[in-house]
Amino acid sequence: MSSKRTYELIYVLKPDAAENEVADMHKQVAEIVERMGGTIEKTENAMPWGRRKLAYEIGHHKEGFYVLEVISGSGELMKEIDRRLKVTEGLLRHLVVRVDESTIKAERARTKRTEESRRRRIARGLPPDRQPGEGPQGGDDDDSGDMMFDGADLEA
Repeated sequence: MSSKRTYELIYVLKPDAAENEVADMHKQVAEIVERMGGTIEKTENAMPWGRRKLAYEIGHHKEGFYVLEVISGSGELMKEIDRRLKVTEGLLRHLVVRVDESTIKAERARTKRTEESRRRRIARGLPPDRQPGEGPQGGDDDDSGDMMFDGADLEA
């Protein structure tokens, strides 16, 4: 099963990495992705990424050059990229995260909520789906139903 999923790959190069080293690393990743049938959807190595201070020191380095790549491909592709990055010189850290998992969970929750709503409506003798003009009207631009808003900060 080689379904295409969306992944974020973040890698941190040594802070003294030249532009051509960053380009070479991107080229290596792009070649692997292309060879294994994936696509790179986005690459960010400028602001807000680029050279940044590390949260903690890694191998006597206090800064690193961050690069974010959004990749669509199979799990086998990401395993190969992970394997290659583990042995790459000049790379401080890397991380691969599957980002479509949260989308799948949200869709599952939305489906479950919709089914529950339909079941309740049918039990009350109503049509399963909301009809036009039924339910709350307008947007959520007022704070009248907001439990966290007490109006204390409006007093002059």
